[in-house]
Amino acid sequence: MTERPDHLPEYLARLADENAARFVSDGLLSGKDNVPVIALNQAAEPMPESPRRRLRAIRDLIDDAMYTYRDERPTQADAWLAPRLHAILRLTRAEAADPALWNYLALGVAPDFVVWRHLSESKKTVNAKYFKGPYHKQAFARLWWSAELFRNGPDYEPVVIACGNQDMLNTALRLDVIDHRPTAQAVVRLLEREVVRTGREANALAKAVNTAAATLMYDVMALDVERDSGAVQRWIDEGEEGLSVHHRPLPIGPAEERAPEDSVEHLTDHFAELFADAPVRGKEEGEEGAEED
Repeated sequence: MTERPDHLPEYLARLADENAARFVSDGLLSGKDNVPVIALNQAAEPMPESPRRRLRAIRDLIDDAMYTYRDERPTQADAWLAPRLHAILRLTRAEAADPALWNYLALGVAPDFVVWRHLSESKKTVNAKYFKGPYHKQAFARLWWSAELFRNGPDYEPVVIACGNQDMLNTALRLDVIDHRPTAQAVVRLLEREVVRTGREANALAKAVNTAAATLMYDVMALDVERDSGAVQRWIDEGEEGLSVHHRPLPIGPAEERAPEDSVEHLTDHFAELFADAPVRGKEEGEEGAEED
């Protein structure tokens, strides 16, 4: 099985797509080979040194996730890891939109995690997009963006709920409407209240919400408060000061105001109505949704 890299630089780096592609081999995707880390780091581009980019804290967190869920299905690690990765790796959205950062994290820092988490039991291989792919698919980008889009101000509990359902990650994360905070929180609330339970139901809800958005303007139906860029920057600056994030308690995110409760409740009721009429594959037969990688 692919092993943890035997050399870990002090700081995070960038690995451009064209360079990353050289290291995504068939042997790596099957979990049989290791990444040639010396060659990879020669191809990587250093980033400005910063305490929030120290790899040791990030790698320790990943090791903890793999140890904690060593006897469970690897999919269960997502809900634990997403908020903690977001809190340790404090990024602006512009920084998080850089695929070269995630390429390096997957190939240069934790290829063993990607194989452990995403190796398909049936195909005996890893989809290459988990190493180098879009933000909603790449192994670490999908977790960071899940935490960013589903957190409610400083509260990461909605992230835990959202990431506990794989279809919420596989479908809802890629939808533009999830960037509207009351929409994201309303979707999570239906999961929390068990109106939506299975993966197939979550998939049906996401599709219904997205389809209705073509004719309904959720940001008009349910107003949000203006985002507080200052609170986010102060939170990032705390990372520059080298403050540690404990692994066991759920961390605290940026001190932004939460999504307005009346807006969240209004959309929760509306989405419940949409879901009641949404087609769910296997619903008539009483089948359960299948959990995916």
